[in-house]
Amino acid sequence: MTVIPKDVVLHRRATAVEAAESMESLRGDCARMAPHWAVPAAAAAAPVPPSLIHGVTVPPSSARLIGEMSEYGD
Repeated sequence: MTVIPKDVVLHRRATAVEAAESMESLRGDCARMAPHWAVPAAAAAAPVPPSLIHGVTVPPSSARLIGEMSEYGD
């Protein structure tokens, strides 16, 4: 079994914490990762006509809760 001196472990932890807390480090990591992310072709979502929506039920208590809420900005 290999024993690592305590001062080496503490130094590594401090360095890792400092690197993790740096916003510039985070931005750099994101910039390096961006080329690896593939963007899928966007498929336009077509609206669903209400006649195709079946089986949606709302409990009466939830309907009352929403019905009694004020409109945004009231």
